[in-house]
Amino acid sequence: MRALLQRVSTASVTVNTNVIGEIGPGLLVLVCAMQGDSEDEAAQLVHKISRLRIFRDDAGKMNRSVSDIGGAVLVVSQFTLGADTRSGTRPGFSKAAPPDEGKHLYHCFCDKMRAIGLPVETGEFGADMKVSLVNDGPVTISLDTDDRPNKPARPG
Repeated sequence: MRALLQRVSTASVTVNTNVIGEIGPGLLVLVCAMQGDSEDEAAQLVHKISRLRIFRDDAGKMNRSVSDIGGAVLVVSQFTLGADTRSGTRPGFSKAAPPDEGKHLYHCFCDKMRAIGLPVETGEFGADMKVSLVNDGPVTISLDTDDRPNKPARPG
């Protein structure tokens, strides 16, 4: 799975002019399931994100996690994180998980994030969404479960 994290002061997601998810301080997490991903990758990503020390401590250093600050998480599905741009100028998305698998893993990711006690708001899988945020820092970090040591390569 791939995720793009943004440390935010506020973030919201809107579908058809209705705000469906909104948080204050915390993380906006754009997430994409890739072909071959499973619930294990969702769990590993949740574990990493919840413990990632990217929030300021009293000395102003990035030493605290979203859990440490009592922050919330806004999770938005974004299959375009699976873009393959190696050839030509039009991205290909064939390495992203098929919609049914992607939706299942997106919901699994959100459920696992809630299970560890973090407040979670969400977008709507597959919808045309408008995301608004105030990036705090700015701090933006990309994660990919394939970047772990000893991780077998994805098929294809």
